[in-house]
Amino acid sequence: MAALVAALLASLAPGSAEAAPTTRRYAAWAPAASAVLTPGTQAYTDGAQCTSNFVFTDSRGDVYLGYSAHCAGKGESTDTDGCKVDSVPLGTKVTFAEGGSPVADGTVLATGRLAYSSWITMRRLGTKDANTCAYNDFALVKVARKDRGKVNPSVPQFGGPVAAPAAKGVVLAAGDQLYSYGNSSLRGGAAPFSPKYGVALGDDAADGGWSHGLYSLTPGIPGDSGSGFLDAKGRAIGTLSTVGLAPLPLSNNIGDLGRELAFAQKHSGIPGLRLALGTEPFTGAGLPGGGLPGLPALPGAPSLPLP
Repeated sequence: MAALVAALLASLAPGSAEAAPTTRRYAAWAPAASAVLTPGTQAYTDGAQCTSNFVFTDSRGDVYLGYSAHCAGKGESTDTDGCKVDSVPLGTKVTFAEGGSPVADGTVLATGRLAYSSWITMRRLGTKDANTCAYNDFALVKVARKDRGKVNPSVPQFGGPVAAPAAKGVVLAAGDQLYSYGNSSLRGGAAPFSPKYGVALGDDAADGGWSHGLYSLTPGIPGDSGSGFLDAKGRAIGTLSTVGLAPLPLSNNIGDLGRELAFAQKHSGIPGLRLALGTEPFTGAGLPGGGLPGLPALPGAPSLPLP
């Protein structure tokens, strides 16, 4: 374990990123430098704090921030099956904040309402597929109309996303470079720990493409749940869901955003739901040498949700 961590630390020196396609700018977005609602914003639901992943829009002009469905769940911290766990109802108020800590909820930035939950939807549909129930962990919060002008879809520090994920999802090989921006209140506002540089551990075929294991510095902790992940080209590919317990402790698992979004587009009732591209180009630092080649996949690895 110590050797793996040391190798990961050595691989995270800054490097040049692969050039990414130019992204389309949206006139309605707040400037990236002054926007207060972005990927990585803290979100509080019924007392629980999570982190938003990406920005989404629909054909009616509504704006949403995504996070994990279990952030609005009523189960225990060990519950990972969204087909069996109840949730707070759609329409529940969600507060976006900054500077939250274990002793305070931080400064309120804006509000929204829970508009979609994969957990609520799977229970309504009677979903039975084990992988879908275990890993389809995605929800949307509709930003209040008065707060839409505070939103920018660019990921802080890294820019992007430059492209939406494919509906069939992605395949990640061991060593693939990943980037995220999380903002757990447990860090007490320590901004230097929000950017995360990671490497994929290689997919487990048994997960059916719904989940991907990874190591990142710093590791995702409770409160980071819901954070979005970009690949080495700046494409949106995943959302932080669980922490791995074995065989590689301190690893994380991300839900496949392509599959999660395709499920939401089919069943949410939100017309024209799509990912909003960033207004800023992707400038993620590279992982020289491709990260940690040869890391094992995680067959049957137990995991716990990150509340």
